[in-house]
Amino acid sequence: MAVSQLDARGLKCPQPTLKLTVMSIKLKAGDELEVVADCPTFESDVRDWCLRSRKTLVWFREQGTDKTARILF
Repeated sequence: MAVSQLDARGLKCPQPTLKLTVMSIKLKAGDELEVVADCPTFESDVRDWCLRSRKTLVWFREQGTDKTARILF
């Protein structure tokens, strides 16, 4: 199991989830992706993305303006 990182800070909706979609093509079952964004809608966007993509949102955290999601593929 590999944990990859995606820094989407500075990008506004829908760019963080578009970058997430592009990155997801490179990941295998069992891999995890940690995405950091500061877009105000990122939490709802990433939750919707996981639901549509049938991926598991392991956790979601906020620290200051940064929002971090860990997704299991």
